[in-house]
Amino acid sequence: MKVLHLISGGDSGGAKTHVLSLLSDLNKSIQADLVCYMEAGFSEEARQRGIPVTVLSGGFASGLRATKRIIRDGGYELVHCHGSRANLIGCILKRDFDIPFISTVHSDYKLDYLGRPLAQMSYGVLNGIALRRMDYRVCVSDQMLDTLISRRFKPNDMYAIYNGIDFSMPPPKLDRTQWLSSIGCDFAPDDIIVGIAARLDPVKNVSALVSAFAEASRTNPKLKLFIAGEGQEREALGALAEEKGVADKVFFAGWLSPMDGYYSSVDINVICSLSETFPYAVTEAARARIPTVASRVGGLPKLIIPEKTGLLFEPTDIETFAKCLSRLAGDAELRKRLGDAVYEKAHREFSTENTCRRQLEIYASVIRRYKAKRSKLRCGTVICGAYGHGNAGDEAILAEMIRQLHAVSPDMEVTVISKNPKKTKHLHKVNALARSNILGIERLFRRTKLYINGGGSLIQDVTSRRSLYYYLYTIASAKKKGCSVQMYGCGIGPLLYDVDRRKSAHVIDRYVDTVTLRDPDSLRTLKAMGVTKPKTLLAADPVVSVEPADDAQVIKLMKEYGMEPKGSYICLSLRRWRGFEDKAPEIAEALKSINRRFGLIPVFLPMNANEDEGANHLVADLYGEKHIRLDVIKTPELAMGLMSRMKVVAAMRLHTLLYAANCETPLVGISYDPKVTSFIRYTGSGIALQLEELSAETLEAAVATVYAEPRQQSERLTLKTAERKNIEQAAMLYNA
Repeated sequence: MKVLHLISGGDSGGAKTHVLSLLSDLNKSIQADLVCYMEAGFSEEARQRGIPVTVLSGGFASGLRATKRIIRDGGYELVHCHGSRANLIGCILKRDFDIPFISTVHSDYKLDYLGRPLAQMSYGVLNGIALRRMDYRVCVSDQMLDTLISRRFKPNDMYAIYNGIDFSMPPPKLDRTQWLSSIGCDFAPDDIIVGIAARLDPVKNVSALVSAFAEASRTNPKLKLFIAGEGQEREALGALAEEKGVADKVFFAGWLSPMDGYYSSVDINVICSLSETFPYAVTEAARARIPTVASRVGGLPKLIIPEKTGLLFEPTDIETFAKCLSRLAGDAELRKRLGDAVYEKAHREFSTENTCRRQLEIYASVIRRYKAKRSKLRCGTVICGAYGHGNAGDEAILAEMIRQLHAVSPDMEVTVISKNPKKTKHLHKVNALARSNILGIERLFRRTKLYINGGGSLIQDVTSRRSLYYYLYTIASAKKKGCSVQMYGCGIGPLLYDVDRRKSAHVIDRYVDTVTLRDPDSLRTLKAMGVTKPKTLLAADPVVSVEPADDAQVIKLMKEYGMEPKGSYICLSLRRWRGFEDKAPEIAEALKSINRRFGLIPVFLPMNANEDEGANHLVADLYGEKHIRLDVIKTPELAMGLMSRMKVVAAMRLHTLLYAANCETPLVGISYDPKVTSFIRYTGSGIALQLEELSAETLEAAVATVYAEPRQQSERLTLKTAERKNIEQAAMLYNA
């Protein structure tokens, strides 16, 4: 593979470190050449590292022409741009070459010129335009990827990568007193030094550090502040230190190179930016076993885990920032523990080897995807279901389906038809299209290889006949446009109207290639409808394959809601349904008896904030005693982990029951829909109570029955084996 990198050549800080360390490692595996547009320290260091570098001094036009010749004569398979000037040159030249052009987004282009409005209106705007014209973008953190998604960049055309650092050569440990003296700093040997290495620009928020330091130093006179860097805020920061009365405790070192002395001298490293990707300052400090106090921005929480590998604060929360500094300054043992822990995590997850490996994977993926697009062959998968409605269970299905599809082909472009495409893009990092965009959906089908209808119960007319006919339309339209069609891990029914049954059977028989079903009742319903032509298999709900979050995450969640990790809880997951208001007092009365009898505290978990909170709150208010009200849990892994901590789960929501079954937690299903009863019958776990027949006595008796039985291995392993049929069939259709 032969790749050309473009960069202005005047770069410093994280971008410089990233590009030079990356090219050093890449050239061990591929040919990675570098073009700089000025002669400076960047190009000189590149030569010292053995990186093939060409410097194109002169104006923009001459640089553009020379770069075009280099690409034309060099036989490159890909051009990789870094920074605004390189992005602009790349976006102009890409129309002349049939190879992919990509850009690494090292920082937020809307904040790069903060405090310089003219530069922002020129360079910042042009960089934003150039980034949109790139074929693909590489973001130096998941958070930067989220930022670009919020600005309507296509999720499918972006990758995330994290800055790595070379752990094979630990930084030399210099004599602190001697080094500080050599640069004119008179801090005492027993001082506790807080340090920051950053551009002194508004986005780095160094003024917040000066203010927080001033507050912290009141309780610890040994605390000193070391600021390494230059920038437009230098004078203002000096004035602020004077105003806060700490000028004699602050040392401005200017630019430092190399940084060995800095990391040999500071006791606490600080990153307090308003916006970041994943700065090298955090991994370099980790390599030196120095604990970091960081603002909760960008990719920093990936490495800095509160109380485990460092301390975090919100970038505008000066009070918490100051408390973090004071706490670390006063506890040498804590500094050592966090420093050792952040070293271990960074060494394990953020090495240059990992970054290089990830970059090579991205290059290979970009080249494959670019060639596939240029070939005009059908590619990609479209998924349509009850997505974007705010239901955590449906979103869990979608997340697992996307994960499985990307396991089949990491390059697969997935697009979701969603009620809320903006939310779907953010949540699942894939392209999304509004359900109402019929013309866009029709165009999408013309170039798509596989259309998936599912999961969940979409072919039913109980909640909405309109949605049933919408799904039938998409199935027929996709097939007519040339897509393979699969109904994926789905439920069938209830279908109350004969016309709906006939129409559904006709569409499925005529336009569907494969149906994988999540329960035997759906299989029987499909056969009773007279569907015979599609390949039909009994599988399981895709969420069966989700693994619970680790204990640390679950315990953290429980503590946030005031729950004891070893407490005794019964989880309720309810929803508004016909007749529910009449049964709410019965459920509340049963909970009172259950609490008196077993000491179980009710925990109310909504799966859909819009539909469930009213039902949960109604029962909670009627119950009136100690209980916990949760918000919608962000991830299925975390929700499942929480279910593993429950003594019993009593739920109307199917996926709450599924999470419980996955964790072998005793469960009682309150069946408002045949799918709940079908699930419990299929898994062979728990008890199903019909909502219309529910009473306080029957619910208490059911809970007592499952609670008394020891946890047993359910049919989970069998279900997971069955569930694999979903993706196996999708892979066969996609690869056909």
